[in-house]
Amino acid sequence: MKYGKISVSGINIFYREAGNPESPAMILLHGFPSASHMFRDLMPMLQDNFHVIAPDYPGFGQSDMPSRDKFTYTFDNIAEIVDGFISAMDIGKFYMYVFDYGAPVGFRIALKHPDKILGIISQNGNVYSEGLGKKWEARAEYWKNPTPELRESYKSAFAPETIIGQYTFGTKPGSVSPDGYTLDIHYTHRPGYDEVQSDLIFDYQSNVKMYPKFQEYLRTYKPQILAVWGKNDPSFIPAGAEAFRRDLPDAEIHFVDSGHFALESCCEEIAGLINGIIRG
Repeated sequence: MKYGKISVSGINIFYREAGNPESPAMILLHGFPSASHMFRDLMPMLQDNFHVIAPDYPGFGQSDMPSRDKFTYTFDNIAEIVDGFISAMDIGKFYMYVFDYGAPVGFRIALKHPDKILGIISQNGNVYSEGLGKKWEARAEYWKNPTPELRESYKSAFAPETIIGQYTFGTKPGSVSPDGYTLDIHYTHRPGYDEVQSDLIFDYQSNVKMYPKFQEYLRTYKPQILAVWGKNDPSFIPAGAEAFRRDLPDAEIHFVDSGHFALESCCEEIAGLINGIIRG
């Protein structure tokens, strides 16, 4: 495993890298409230078949967190930075692993560069309205009526107990290491983190509005899709995985007995499915 930073539009982006650069590239795009460390166990399991690269987004993990007056925290802008990162790393065609926030980031890049996408692994990476769990109904009301009080209330999304719950809900007792969520909680203490993340919670509505475009991309370009889903995830429910077959009847759909952060308890199973892409 290698670690580094590269400047993209004046922002230092941290990344993890493993595998042979001559192997097919795979970009791993993390979710909220995590960073590339969520792939710490997966990358060694993929490195024999793929050149795996996992960046931290601006404001996440070990990457810079520019002030909000210098960088507007939207999913459009994060996707632009990740796209710039891919170019700066001189990556041509690649597979994408998208999880949670990584789905709207990655699908924006796929819309812009459909010729570069070798295939997509979506692990609880939703692009369908039917995949939105119950909590999104309240979020939709917030987007319609974004009062300061509601913005403040949604900061509970990165409270320690909420983060721990994201990792452990729907998993077997004792199957989730505390390492991942402890590091996530540590990053929430960065100055300005709460307002940055609140901006992204509000901007998530832009992703839902883009779902029809993401689905049109799937129908038009027919990328190879492996949807592997923690079936007990309350945020992005199994219907979001099953919906891929509406646009791509040949999509591979697999459910694992886990929750949102399925890699924490089912990493070997997920890695086996991904490595199967290369084996045929």
